[in-house]
Amino acid sequence: MTPTLRLALLASTVLAGAAAAQDVTLTIESWRNDDLTIWQQQIIPAFEAAHPGIKVNFAPTAPAEYNAVLNSKLDAGSAGDLITCRPFDASLELFSKGKLADLTDLAAMANFSDVAKSAWQTDDGAATFCVPMASVIHGFIYNKTAFDELGLTPPATLDEFYAVLDKIKEDGRYIPMAMGTADQWEAATMGYQNIGPTFWKGEEGRKALIEGSQKLTDEAWVEPFRQLARWKDYLGDGFEAQTYPDSQNLFTLGRAAIYPAGSWEIGVFTPQIEGAFEMGAFAPPVAAAGDTCYISDHTDIALGLNAASPNAEAARTFLEWVGSPDFATLYANALPGFFSLNSAPVEMADPLAQDFVGWRETCEPTIRSTYQILSRGTPNLENETWNASANVITGAETPEDAAARLQEGLASWYQPQQ
Repeated sequence: MTPTLRLALLASTVLAGAAAAQDVTLTIESWRNDDLTIWQQQIIPAFEAAHPGIKVNFAPTAPAEYNAVLNSKLDAGSAGDLITCRPFDASLELFSKGKLADLTDLAAMANFSDVAKSAWQTDDGAATFCVPMASVIHGFIYNKTAFDELGLTPPATLDEFYAVLDKIKEDGRYIPMAMGTADQWEAATMGYQNIGPTFWKGEEGRKALIEGSQKLTDEAWVEPFRQLARWKDYLGDGFEAQTYPDSQNLFTLGRAAIYPAGSWEIGVFTPQIEGAFEMGAFAPPVAAAGDTCYISDHTDIALGLNAASPNAEAARTFLEWVGSPDFATLYANALPGFFSLNSAPVEMADPLAQDFVGWRETCEPTIRSTYQILSRGTPNLENETWNASANVITGAETPEDAAARLQEGLASWYQPQQ
């Protein structure tokens, strides 16, 4: 081998090694295993095209196993570089243990409001440890075909809401509302947390409960239960044994006219209905015309940095991109019903998603009242609210008794409520 050839081969080897050294592969841990193909086919290619040298691997775990598997990986030092964050306490605990890095100084954090960041901050708001990705919005999805047949228009006030339900019930062709109480969480999440902000005035009431200046026995917190008690007459026969999938099926099969909903149903319902009927959505009705509208615009998913990641610089580059308007538009349209928390406006292609996200223009946003701080003790307020909501609807408990029980449980361990 000639000296010239030897030098050429050596140079090519060094260059190849340098190129390989520049390539970084980031691994994302997530519980969302249903959107794997979207990450692989849309999100990751968009990032990699704009950031040569950084590769991304999306490695989800089954939702029910995610917390346990992630904690084990973090303890063993084998977790991925990027950690998909659940809202509030589960992620706060990881940050408190030093498992998630502080991302307060990330430039992209300026693109998010205080409410958007609240699910991934310390209690005092001093540190933010995950980049907000998306929220889900609560309201009511309705069968437009059924409404047209019955000459109905979407209600804006409570009186109009019950007038619509009465007309549907009197006609008899449709179950007025598809919701059951067998799974309990459905009654609380699509019931109590859906309409409740109207009465406790969103963030005002939620923060007052945390501070201890309001109690769950106050009128603002009891009235939503009174409203749920009225729903019993409109849920159809056998709703007590009706599961969440049963409710979904009743609506998608065209048997129910209204579905108390979370926006995540958009991606589920649309392919199932397949043109059988058109869907619309209306926001939680206000007490009287002219009142402020409130919606549960609940912080749902974010992305954090494994504090032990050997690729922190590349991971922060990815997180800056996740916090950008470009990612917000891409993600929100790839997963209709999961809405960007970015302050930049996002144009939605899905018409039903447009209905939901449009309420942000006219309604005050809040998050579910039980998620921040108030479910850290025993009894767990979130789980107890599931049971109370179901009991109030079935008539097993009065609204006043349910509220008193929740208040007693919260006060038993939460000092500001004592």
